Amino acid sequence: MNSIFYYIPFFGILALLYTFWRSAWINKQDAGTEKMQKISSHIAEGAMAFLKAEYKILSVFVISVALLLAYMADSELSSPFIALSFLTGAICSALAGFIGMRVATKANVRTTNAARTSIGKALEIAFAGGSVMGLGVVGLGVLGLGSLMVLYGTMYGVDDAAGITRVLTIITGFSFGASSIALFARVGGGIYTKAADVGADLVGKVEAGIPEDHPLNPATIADNVGDNVGDVAGMGADLFESYVGSIIGTMVLGAAFFGIEEFKAGFNGLGAVMLPLVIASVGIVMSIIGTFFVKVKEGGNPQKALNLGNIVAGVLMVVSSWFLIKWLLPGNWYFQDPLYQWADPVLGNYYTSTGIFIATVVGIVAGSLIGMLTEYYTGSGKKPVLGIVRQSVTGSATNIIAGLSVGMMSTAIPVIVLAFAIIIAFHFGGLYGIAIAAVGMLSILGIQLAVDAYGPISDNAGGIAEMAELPKEVRERTDKLDAVGNTTAAIGKGFAIGSAALTALALFGAYMTSAHIQAIDISKAVVMSGLLLGAMIPFLFSALAMQAVGRAAMAMIEEVRRQFRTIPQLQAALDVMKRNTGKERTEWSAADVKVFEEADGKAEYGKCVEISTQSALKQMVIPGLLAIIIPIATGFLGSKEMLGGLLAGVTVTGVLMAIFQANAGGAWDNAKKMIEEGVVIDGVSYKKGSELHKAAVVGDTVGDPFKDTSGPSLNILLKLMAVVALVIAPLIK
Repeated sequence: MNSIFYYIPFFGILALLYTFWRSAWINKQDAGTEKMQKISSHIAEGAMAFLKAEYKILSVFVISVALLLAYMADSELSSPFIALSFLTGAICSALAGFIGMRVATKANVRTTNAARTSIGKALEIAFAGGSVMGLGVVGLGVLGLGSLMVLYGTMYGVDDAAGITRVLTIITGFSFGASSIALFARVGGGIYTKAADVGADLVGKVEAGIPEDHPLNPATIADNVGDNVGDVAGMGADLFESYVGSIIGTMVLGAAFFGIEEFKAGFNGLGAVMLPLVIASVGIVMSIIGTFFVKVKEGGNPQKALNLGNIVAGVLMVVSSWFLIKWLLPGNWYFQDPLYQWADPVLGNYYTSTGIFIATVVGIVAGSLIGMLTEYYTGSGKKPVLGIVRQSVTGSATNIIAGLSVGMMSTAIPVIVLAFAIIIAFHFGGLYGIAIAAVGMLSILGIQLAVDAYGPISDNAGGIAEMAELPKEVRERTDKLDAVGNTTAAIGKGFAIGSAALTALALFGAYMTSAHIQAIDISKAVVMSGLLLGAMIPFLFSALAMQAVGRAAMAMIEEVRRQFRTIPQLQAALDVMKRNTGKERTEWSAADVKVFEEADGKAEYGKCVEISTQSALKQMVIPGLLAIIIPIATGFLGSKEMLGGLLAGVTVTGVLMAIFQANAGGAWDNAKKMIEEGVVIDGVSYKKGSELHKAAVVGDTVGDPFKDTSGPSLNILLKLMAVVALVIAPLIK
């Protein structure tokens, strides 16, 4: 085996060493007052309790599927070791979520404490927490894949086409394991966070008239736990799965170049197989370099600091990719691409290393453009969100109509960007070009995910400041960080959708290669049936996810109402707050202050955390199993072509539904936040508590499961179904 494979795992180890270093630094920072630490410990305990309960259930599923994979493995085409790959992928994905969650729940209170004196220090801590998540994900991905490549390459050899094909077939199990955990983490985390959010918003804000992060709100701890469960562990698992899926899909397609004469001159024909792993490995180094550029002075703009880190890492990665591609691939070659009309009937199509570089850059540019478009459609002060604010004047119905139209409209330009990216990448590199574009898009995932995970840490920091009743300027600083976090979260969601689309296409091409399918003819009845079935699945999946959120939210609402109704101290404190509306605490009477202080700690936060946990775990099972059972049934009861049609259908509608739901939900959310900050429409001023605000809260509540449960989960759904198809491809007769 070529010796370059032995060096790949060391880049994964480098990323993990970075995470240990940053974690140790975060732990050394001051965690603030006793009250702040107590609130933070409640959030950490709730988050870890959910994660442990979720992993306990998933361990049964993972072991069962691993045993089934080992039993089904055909010794000639696959190997029982595919079960080991599946277990490794599942463990790495779960571990990535665990590492990110643990550090995020330590960084939140330290960010709050730093915000008492400096926004620059607060940003540094919040971003450090996010960077542990980001580098942890890429480190575990490269270490896991690189180690398995060394193990299986040594066992089966990669010196001939049969050996490398078998090695890559076994390694697909790693992506299957990662995808399985990712889907359950996304769905379960999304149900958890939205059940808590709806309870905190509708009962706390609308009915009781208190902020969602107020210490009197029983759902506030569960709400803050949900930020970590959904946006840290969930997003981490989502992009971990995209990351390894794009690498494996590209490696499978790269193996098709093995027998070409030009490739034999370098790396024994394995250059195209090694390229995605090498790009990912170098991307780790560039992401680490980029993190050192994220700094802001007091009064500076946190958004510019985060953007600078991303830009530095991106530019360095583009330059590095040029040299890596020129090093690993021959200058030019001919290849008979199965899905492309051959330019030469004998030799096939003409490809160049420069063309592959262009395809890689196309992926990076497309990801950035989709992120920017997402920010436009969901950003505060932007025209689409302003339109929702204006239409909220006439009530919640027109608010919802406006949000739905924004979500639908927002699918057009991102899809056009994706279409052009696919055409350009395919022109320069065929199916391999599309796959390497996905790898390029995810090459600096370490810092991109760090910027994304920074958001929920900042959000938690603001919640802790509110609950600990810190001075107003502290909350203002955390709100400034959180506002940037909302933008990075929106960009992160757009980036996740774009990467999911390209990764799914890469896996689709890998499936066709593995299943030896030359073309899929939609005029055939079985293919058209598969296409329609696949197109239906994202709608069914979204409905199941939203129903699950609705059921969990109902239980949460009833619990919060019960506590306000039956706990006398809470009711008395709410009466005091209403009586002193608009007054500072120093203006209250001594009797009112005493009543308010007696209510401290009387809210039963644990009950709300328990309801969210139980509801999420119970409701996540059916949507999760749907993604695994349907492609298996289609493949074995139908045909390879029907399964191909299914994948095409689920990819097209899945991408559209994901963009629509994520952007509609994000736009509703920021419309509500704009009103809370105060807006003037036709000369009339509106703020918190107004009828306009109540209409916006209803719209935001409708959008919550869109943007945080069903929408993001669709990214994983379409990739998981493609991975399942890729894993079973050698077994379908």
